[in-house]
Amino acid sequence: MSQMDQNQSSVKLKRTDITVAIVVSEYNREIADTLKNSCVNTLRQAGMKKDHVEVVYVPGAFELPYQCQQLAQMKKCDVIIALGAIIKGETPHFDIIAQACVNGIMNVSLKHDIPIVFGVLTTLNIKQARDRIENGKHGNKGLEAAQTAIQLLNNNR
Repeated sequence: MSQMDQNQSSVKLKRTDITVAIVVSEYNREIADTLKNSCVNTLRQAGMKKDHVEVVYVPGAFELPYQCQQLAQMKKCDVIIALGAIIKGETPHFDIIAQACVNGIMNVSLKHDIPIVFGVLTTLNIKQARDRIENGKHGNKGLEAAQTAIQLLNNNR
């Protein structure tokens, strides 16, 4: 269990009128769906109403920043969580996509003054990705993304 898991596993939302958008990359769907399920379950356990969580799917990680921007412009959510898995292959495509994704999401967050939690795994292989999801030896990054969102919401809203 990570330090965040130990310190925030019982953190509750201070307000119940907040909304969360979760943007999920469909590429590496098995990993992404596990991240999403852990994230949604953690939000619900913290007191988030079911109808205050919107899940939107995009084809891949490269599309995450665009969809985050669309959601930020609508101003209907208090925090956005971006989830997915970029797994290294044999070409430099991994580096290009990972860098574009992180830079794009950070730019959207700062431009629109909305917290966006980066829950995108960047791993060298599928085993490393599986080690970072539900019951993985390196924690549960879906749960951690939700906990980060809760902390940001409690601090800022």
